[in-house]
Amino acid sequence: MSRGRSVLLFLMVALVFAVPALIATLLTDQLELHSAINRHHADLADLFFRFITHWADGLVPTVLALLFLFFGTLRSFMMIGLSCGLSAIVAQLLKRQVFDHVDRPFMFREQLSDMHWVQGIEMHHHFSFPSGHSTAAFSMCLALAVIWARPRLAVVLSIAASLMAFSRVYLSQHFTEDILAGAALGTVTALLVYRWLYDSMFSKRAFLERRVGFNRAG
Repeated sequence: MSRGRSVLLFLMVALVFAVPALIATLLTDQLELHSAINRHHADLADLFFRFITHWADGLVPTVLALLFLFFGTLRSFMMIGLSCGLSAIVAQLLKRQVFDHVDRPFMFREQLSDMHWVQGIEMHHHFSFPSGHSTAAFSMCLALAVIWARPRLAVVLSIAASLMAFSRVYLSQHFTEDILAGAALGTVTALLVYRWLYDSMFSKRAFLERRVGFNRAG
């Protein structure tokens, strides 16, 4: 089935990026790893990551959910709305209630004195773990891979999610472990919503295929 294949390809591509990053975090000091990653920079990369990081702002998933609400089915709206909404809530709870003591890279600027800080970026200081942008990127892109059910597009979406997540490290808004945790949270949430909406007793409900908004029949 193309939808299941799309999900599998999305996960496989994401793992290609995530596994080396996880190994690096386990074997390397946090500040050393961050410094090593950000040692490689260029003006064009600065512009690219400043732009792509905004794809994972809360506004983008919200707009996409509204588009599916007005032009799609109830199932597609719920897929992206619940994936992004629930994962965002969990991410913020973790940030502010459990890991509220974890600071962002800018708080270590003295130890990272030779860092390249991208100009024009408002640097955040606290609530680093997990990365909310990475959570949004993976929940949003995996939800789209499920909805559109096109394997080749799923590969593109997985790469896009990984680039959005990496932008947070490149811009020194997060450490690598922050984006890995956010990516995992977004992925797991979207997978659970996918199983509920497409592979459970609830998924058989006829009203899920009802057209809503401007795409409503009649």
